[in-house]
Amino acid sequence: MTDAASPVSRAAEILSRPVALNGLKVPNRIAMAPMTRMFSPNGVPGEDVRSYYSRRAAAGVGLIVTEGTYVGHESAGESDRVPRFHGEEQLAGWAKVAEDVHAAGGTIVPQLWHIGMVRQQGKPPFAEAPAVGPSGLRIDGTEGTGKAMTQGDLDDVIGAFAQAAKDAERIGFDGVEVHGAHGYLLDQFLWAGTNRRTDGYGGDPVARTQFAAEIVAAIRENVSPEFPVIFRYSQWKQEAYDARLAETPDELEAILNPLAAAGVDAFHASTRRYWSPEFDGSDLNLAGWTKKLTGKPTITVGSVGLDGDFIRAFMGEGSAVKGIDDLLDRLERDEFDMVAIGRALLQDPEWAAKVLEGRFDQLKPYDAAAALKTLS
Repeated sequence: MTDAASPVSRAAEILSRPVALNGLKVPNRIAMAPMTRMFSPNGVPGEDVRSYYSRRAAAGVGLIVTEGTYVGHESAGESDRVPRFHGEEQLAGWAKVAEDVHAAGGTIVPQLWHIGMVRQQGKPPFAEAPAVGPSGLRIDGTEGTGKAMTQGDLDDVIGAFAQAAKDAERIGFDGVEVHGAHGYLLDQFLWAGTNRRTDGYGGDPVARTQFAAEIVAAIRENVSPEFPVIFRYSQWKQEAYDARLAETPDELEAILNPLAAAGVDAFHASTRRYWSPEFDGSDLNLAGWTKKLTGKPTITVGSVGLDGDFIRAFMGEGSAVKGIDDLLDRLERDEFDMVAIGRALLQDPEWAAKVLEGRFDQLKPYDAAAALKTLS
């Protein structure tokens, strides 16, 4: 019999609590983080994609956030194997994914994505499309082969996100997540390092938020009032881990509040290590600060469950990173509302079930080679 105070029973109790994201009731506090896989030829999610997500929903993941899906703008991506969220065949495939996840007892939202200046000219699915961004700058500050966006470009991308969200609701998804993190298009507008515009979309933090806020507002106008809109953002970028949107809570508040006012229902605050304090003088992580500043539900993410020490902490055999008790303490005091699991779920589709059912002896440390063998 497991002692009531043990990490095993405490984890099951805390993580099993349902949570509301606008009109969506998620059955527990475990989310699947979006992870790009490139397993969708011609941008169409097939039977293997259906199985990939439904297996994890059946094993206890409360909320699936899909891998990034390109919105209907020709410059949105650079791979013909990344799924698209536009086109009759693509959306028909996604409808089946949502149906299977629901049948397995889970909830699911697509992550809507535009990569902006990360795109390399000549890449599929639309080889002639230029890379576009706020100022034509790449993350490293150099000029790319693309261009600064005109008002027409901005309007087209806003429309593409709004249409994707409208389609998501129509084909049975439970909400949408807007990808505003990791140095992709929306993040390129949010970050001063890539946004050098002198019009209403550049300048101070509030102005740099304008484009993302208009996307959120357009989505909100095209979906039902109770349909959740999640916004994922980060300080770090793929090519600049030390980059920061905000150096202080006040600067962060200036960025987040326009997004909340535009219609964001929950924020997914992407960090590399969830236990890292975001600002001096407080133990709050980025998700914790986001909830404190906006009052909105938040999802934390960052290296949860990846090493052996973390697993041993579940079993009461020491501490990991700050120990599992630290993660549970933060959830229990509502510093954030959900925990997104990435690589651990990639390797082990049963990860959530093992945690919720106290089968911690069956958990294994993350192994990249093993994960590559279980991409289904």
